[in-house]
Amino acid sequence: MKVDELRVLEADELSVRMRAARRELYELRFKHAVGQLENSSQISKVRHDIARIMTVLRERDLGILASVAPDAIEPVTVAPEPEPAPVEAVDAPAAKPRRTRKKAEESK
Repeated sequence: MKVDELRVLEADELSVRMRAARRELYELRFKHAVGQLENSSQISKVRHDIARIMTVLRERDLGILASVAPDAIEPVTVAPEPEPAPVEAVDAPAAKPRRTRKKAEESK
């Protein structure tokens, strides 16, 4: 079940689907508890369907338009960022000399 399919339905049809999905979830949980459920991923699929239905109902309550017509959106062009100037080697601090073990070996 896709969200676009749900947005087309009326409120009473959504409530019927919600009741059916909750009943199915109840039955799946019962089968899982008894040990008769073969595919436990069905539970998460039904939970996602319930969440989609609840989302569509909530959008309608708040008056939110979930989809906008593609021709109503104007394309936005983004200017490329300028590249940073290279850092000159003169400003960089001199590297520290590597420590060697010669002194330690000589003192032995």
